[in-house]
Amino acid sequence: MTPRPCYSDDSVSGVSRRWESIEGAQYPLGATWIESERAFNFALFSKHAERVTLQLYGADDQLRPVLSRTLHHLTDKSGRIWHCRIRREEMRGARYYAYAVSGPVVPDQPARHAFDPDKILLDPFARAVFFPPRFDRQAACRPGSNAGQAPLGTLAAHEEPFDWGHERSPRHDSDLVIYEVHVRGFTRNPNSGVGEGVGGTYLGVVEKIPYLKELGVTAVELMPVFQFDPQEGNYWGYMPLSFFAPHQGYACAGRGAHHEFRTMVKALHEANIEVILDVVYNHTAEGDHRHPVYSFKGIDSATYYIMTGDPRAPYADYSGCGNTLRTANRAVRHLIRESLRFWVTEMHVDGFRFDLAAVATRGPDGSVADDPPLFGDLTIPELARVRLIAEPWDAGGLYQLGSKFPGLRMRQWNGRFRDDVRRFVRGDPGMVGTLMSRLYGSDDLFPEGPVDVYQPFQSVNYVTAHDGFTLYDLVAYQQRRNWANGHGNTDGPAEEFGWNCGWEGDEGAPAEVMALRTRQVKNCACVMFLSNGTPMLRAGDEFLQTQGGNNNPYNQDNTTTWLDWDRLRAHRDVFRFFRGLIAFRKAHPSLSRSRFWRDDVRWYGVGPAVDLAHDSHSLAFCLHGAAQRDVDLYVMISAYREPLTFTPQEGQPGDWKRVIDTGRESPDDLREPGTEVPVRSRSYVVAPRSVVVLMRG
Repeated sequence: MTPRPCYSDDSVSGVSRRWESIEGAQYPLGATWIESERAFNFALFSKHAERVTLQLYGADDQLRPVLSRTLHHLTDKSGRIWHCRIRREEMRGARYYAYAVSGPVVPDQPARHAFDPDKILLDPFARAVFFPPRFDRQAACRPGSNAGQAPLGTLAAHEEPFDWGHERSPRHDSDLVIYEVHVRGFTRNPNSGVGEGVGGTYLGVVEKIPYLKELGVTAVELMPVFQFDPQEGNYWGYMPLSFFAPHQGYACAGRGAHHEFRTMVKALHEANIEVILDVVYNHTAEGDHRHPVYSFKGIDSATYYIMTGDPRAPYADYSGCGNTLRTANRAVRHLIRESLRFWVTEMHVDGFRFDLAAVATRGPDGSVADDPPLFGDLTIPELARVRLIAEPWDAGGLYQLGSKFPGLRMRQWNGRFRDDVRRFVRGDPGMVGTLMSRLYGSDDLFPEGPVDVYQPFQSVNYVTAHDGFTLYDLVAYQQRRNWANGHGNTDGPAEEFGWNCGWEGDEGAPAEVMALRTRQVKNCACVMFLSNGTPMLRAGDEFLQTQGGNNNPYNQDNTTTWLDWDRLRAHRDVFRFFRGLIAFRKAHPSLSRSRFWRDDVRWYGVGPAVDLAHDSHSLAFCLHGAAQRDVDLYVMISAYREPLTFTPQEGQPGDWKRVIDTGRESPDDLREPGTEVPVRSRSYVVAPRSVVVLMRG
């Protein structure tokens, strides 16, 4: 390749200089070290930019660049990608980089192109983000320069190699149990018991692996770990600034976020635990026209976002966070695909849960496509064995649960399972038939064909997640208590389908109310773990974690959201129940299958017939395990307020042994293997609001 001259304006001296450099390449996008040429290649996509300037900064000064290189469209542009290659010796010891971009102005639609040549812009493909000491979110919200206050991409010619050793990604099938956890909230509380300095970090998760193993979960689903705006106030992390960089706030003051994230993944894999990331590819931290210009807006707003054409609200908001990524655009899909590839190949994660995945079905005008191109782009070899989970709705009212969602191979968060189980357990009428569908694997939502064949494990069954009440708060509060969030208690779900067991909150709650709450928690857990599908448990529910009735603590980085490990010590009996329930499910593969239960299940009521009457609150079923080389299970479920006498319809007295009875106190609520209690009678009295599980043999 013949070297071409490229030109630079030295912003330090103000003198124009000519720098000899080889021609840049348009791919890969981002800043890439080329070892054979001892050079960095820089490549940036912008369809509408008219002028692009690369800014390189030293370690000690992020206000004045050590090198400012304006790219020329005749020599430094291919199609819509601006690029150049700069040798190491020409870079004056630069450690960080960013761009300044100029483009057209549309007077009647000023936000359609939000170009501002004074704004310092983060590369969307930056692998690490540096926040200078004077970083200021407000500087990015105002017109004009944010120099010295803007996030920058980090240049890494030789990233420290990570020793993966003999690490291998685990793969779970019928024993898959997902544990949704927030990296910071998991161990940030001083009572978490982790070592000094690692609370709330990736390494804090590592120290809790023995706990995860004891509980029995086989996959952790980490709430967002992409670098987000540290001044935005979104504790949950659902405001991504970069789709490649791990969040630095979850790292110790040690070897950096990349190294510590990989250390966590390696340790979890060695413990036979999968790592799934909750990823946000539906919007960014830039919000709407009133919020920061960090990156995408200033580089090419009309490419990256769905625009409305309305100058009063120029950014379409189907995410509830101010903007919506335009995934119908191939450049945006390329960004997402490369981000996924990075986290799989370089960070070794095992799967992704797509936040508000229905956004990806929206076209440039917000209309819904039957066959959105993003999901076709996910067929690359690197993603062939990766778990893909969708949240099949968006904040604009689009709800695509089950066969309505176009990602045929993906698992889906089953919001119907959540709501239907909550309603049955609290005692709503007319729910028996619906409960049967949820236990069976939600075949009404995930049909078996004949055109499109779904499988029951595609239903991710959960009763609680980070959105909404914790499981304990679901049975302790009738009304949300979100005043601390700053929105006048108007945010968060208005209807949770919960029941406070007759007493609002904890203060002064009688002992019988507290006992009923514990039983209701166990009932919800039983229905979830006895259902066909993929169970997901919210971290802390196994020891009655509470948020004091706050059902939307997205901005509460405090003891409201940090797991309170004192509750584990106070509710060790509940933890024991969850641990035993998970072990029971893993020991009985007939519960979780690759296909629906079909002829292996028989449905009953308190007697031989299922009672589907509107005022019925009870159900029983016998699941035959021979096809799975398992024993038979007989399950009796009652959400009625009085005791009910069930008569098992299969087997003879003495054939059955009691394993679970949520109407009994611990440890009799769940018997350890080998200590199951024989049932000698033909009938069994199920206590009010209780679940009983019998095992044949």
